[in-house]
Amino acid sequence: MERMIYLDNAATTRTAPEVVEAMLPFFTEYYGNASTVYGLGSKSKEAISKARETIADALHAKANEIYFTGGGSEADNWALKATAEAYQDKGKHIITSKIEHHAVLHTCEYLEQKGFAVTYLDVDENGMIKLDQLKAAIREDTILISIMFANNEIGTIEPIAEIGALAKEHGVLFHTDAVQAFGQVPIDVDALGIDMLSASGHKLNGPKGVGFLYIRKGVKSRSLIHGGAQERKRRAGTENVPGIVGMGRATELAITTMAERTAKERELRDYLLTRVLKEVPFTRVNGSRTSRLPNNANFCFQFIEGESLLIMLDMEGICGSSGSACTSGSLDPSHVLLAIGLPHEIAHGSLRLTLGDETTKEEIDFTIEAIKKIVSQLRDMSPLYEDYMKKQA
Repeated sequence: MERMIYLDNAATTRTAPEVVEAMLPFFTEYYGNASTVYGLGSKSKEAISKARETIADALHAKANEIYFTGGGSEADNWALKATAEAYQDKGKHIITSKIEHHAVLHTCEYLEQKGFAVTYLDVDENGMIKLDQLKAAIREDTILISIMFANNEIGTIEPIAEIGALAKEHGVLFHTDAVQAFGQVPIDVDALGIDMLSASGHKLNGPKGVGFLYIRKGVKSRSLIHGGAQERKRRAGTENVPGIVGMGRATELAITTMAERTAKERELRDYLLTRVLKEVPFTRVNGSRTSRLPNNANFCFQFIEGESLLIMLDMEGICGSSGSACTSGSLDPSHVLLAIGLPHEIAHGSLRLTLGDETTKEEIDFTIEAIKKIVSQLRDMSPLYEDYMKKQA
């Protein structure tokens, strides 16, 4: 393949060279176990502490409120399961939305099997939850609200501050899955009223296999993994020191470059959205046009199958997605697109393109021309499109 245009940064990102450089010594030189008392282990412990402080500063949190995990899904599981267990004497009702990542949705289904009640909130046509419905859903036995910061498929940013205020007003804990938002938008956990927050390293040019859960001081949360005393006795197991160091460095880079980087992404994203809508008929943009992640573009092309579009884009050297990377093997339409009210036949024709800091206007122009050509080819083979055009004649 002569060229590759990578536009699937919501699925994963390239690990930044600076991150790899920061990690390497902890594989070969400072390889000591952080739980030991000798100097080699102390180097690892110091590195973990530094990464913890860097991430805490990025959230305006305290270092002892950051707990490292194996990724965002683990952090989501921890937030829901451990909180449910710790607060079940108060109540057994949880509120979430229909467009959450499956790490939240499947955990909620698991908790329902354990006797918990879960309310799944509807969203509007842009994927935004309705605050009046959230308020109405809160009950005396509600112990947790879990609403994602920004949707991983359509990029809509939820009204987090308002959700946090409602949760606080009713004495309910608020968890947010910020896997897509951390490093892309400013987050202040105090100002937003967030009690728990999940994030993942590989979404912000860090390594895979590492994430964290922010747990506000005073929130009761049971241990996720039992064994040793790591992570202040809440998550046992020898720490992934290189991964933690890498996430700390990736966070540092993401925060320092955020303003300039996201301004560029936003400009290219809007250019992509505008041209595709103008130049490809029977197309819609999914998600909010105003409250949206800076790098996210999500389309539905009527009369085609998204999987066929992806395969043909790949033949052009373009990497995209038809939805969440976690469900890319599924033939079912996206649960997010169905939740915003799209019929199956339109939801099947979806394409998610997510930009990165290395994306260029030349790559976007090439991608737009490829989309135009491929969509036209696929529609020429579609009996549904042929029938529609005959009716319009």
